[in-house]
Amino acid sequence: MTLTELRYIVTLAQERHFGRAAERCFVSQPTLSVAVKKLEEELDVALFERSKSTVQVTPLGEKIVEQAQRVLEQSSIIKELATAGRDQLASPLRIGAIYTIGPYLFPHLVPELIKSAPQMPLYIEESFTGVLRQKLRTGELDAIIVALPFTETDVVTKSLYDEDFEVLMPADHPWAKRDVIDKENLLDERLLLLGEGHCFRDQLLEACPAISRKLNSPDSTLTAEGGSLETIRHMVASKLGITVLPKSAIGTSHYEDGLLISRPFIDPPGRTVAIAWRASFPRPKAIDAVTEAIARCRAAEPKAA
Repeated sequence: MTLTELRYIVTLAQERHFGRAAERCFVSQPTLSVAVKKLEEELDVALFERSKSTVQVTPLGEKIVEQAQRVLEQSSIIKELATAGRDQLASPLRIGAIYTIGPYLFPHLVPELIKSAPQMPLYIEESFTGVLRQKLRTGELDAIIVALPFTETDVVTKSLYDEDFEVLMPADHPWAKRDVIDKENLLDERLLLLGEGHCFRDQLLEACPAISRKLNSPDSTLTAEGGSLETIRHMVASKLGITVLPKSAIGTSHYEDGLLISRPFIDPPGRTVAIAWRASFPRPKAIDAVTEAIARCRAAEPKAA
């Protein structure tokens, strides 16, 4: 068996679809299919149950795929150790971030790293926490930036910064005359929310549990399924409703003056943003370079304002 074959079965187990798995592995579907079949014949076990519509992992296949993930991670560590022996900042860093952090952090982080670590370009991926967790575990990503709480075996987590949530509304909204907003007042307005799967949505519902009881009432809450914070901000600008955003995503300056305005909460909910990486990752100086660059970005924000 080869590392390539192990990577194929791990990817196929994740995607449950030969076409998508082949696309992720940058090979043709027949190439991946033949390689998987060859490995099954070598091991003399069925790793997958195939049908016209789905691919399921067999019980024994689950155990073998789990071990294959460990092998791939260890092989990745060997390459990283060799790189670390030369210069920990001399090769790309594969970093992921959740959708509600990446678009607002990377525009500041990238130029800062170009100055401080010019030989370490970033491979960047944005996704849901669960997807990033999986890719960190399998070695597809070196580090991920997520919102706490985040726990994973053999993974180190370091807090980066705290961020309050604020209410975003059309500039002519009656609340614009207030200095602060009470969370309970959100129940009286049409509140635009991200769809399920976004941890920011979960954090908001946790901060204001009464909103959960209003989710089935279209007059008070509208869920932007598959949407983004950018999409929701556009809808607020069009006066469809109001929303709650992390302070870094408020973005009122992206519109003409007098179109959008934000207000803080009386007792502001918020989140802690953190970076996570495998404890075995052999390039700690690369992680330090990222965390230090983010700290400089945050320190520069008041000056930019």
